[in-house]
Amino acid sequence: MRSDILPGAHFPDYELPDHDGIARRLSDLQADQPMILVLSRGHFCPKDHQQHRELVELLPRIDVAYTSIVTITTDDPATCADMRKATGATWPFLSDPGRHIQRDLDIREVTDPEHDPMVPHTLVLAPGLVVHSVYYGYWFWGRPSRDDLWRDLRDVLHATRDDFDPTSAS
Repeated sequence: MRSDILPGAHFPDYELPDHDGIARRLSDLQADQPMILVLSRGHFCPKDHQQHRELVELLPRIDVAYTSIVTITTDDPATCADMRKATGATWPFLSDPGRHIQRDLDIREVTDPEHDPMVPHTLVLAPGLVVHSVYYGYWFWGRPSRDDLWRDLRDVLHATRDDFDPTSAS
C-alpha cells in the first residue's frame, strides 16, 4: 500500500462503475458517514466470499448506524454483480478491471498472475474519506473481525460527532 495511505490521511476519491455499470464516486457513496471500504481480490477468492458473508451478517447493525460499505474489485461489473448475489451483499461493488486503483495504491498481488488481483485491504474511513484504520488481508486473519470494525467505527463516531457518548454506546 502506498506510504501516504495511513491513519489521518485522505483516501483518494476514486470514481468507478458499480455492479450495474453506473459511475459512482466514493465521496458520494460515503456522504457524511463512516465507511468500510473493502479492496477485494475478486469473485474467484473464497477468503473474499467469507469476509463479505461476515459483513452481510453485520449489515443490519451497519445500516442503523449510518455507516456505508463499498467493495472495490478488479472484476468486471457483471462479475461484481455475481459476487454480490453469491455473498448476499447489498452495498455497491465498484469495478476496476483496468486495475487503475491496484497501480495507484501499489497493491498488485504478484503471486496470482492468472487473476492479477489487488492485495486485499479493508479500510475504515471517517467522513471526508479520512483514513481511520487499514487492515492488510492477504492472510485471512489480517482482515478485520466484527469486533475490530465495531471498535473502529465507535472511535470514528467519538472523534467526529459532538453528540456521541461512547460510554453509553452498546
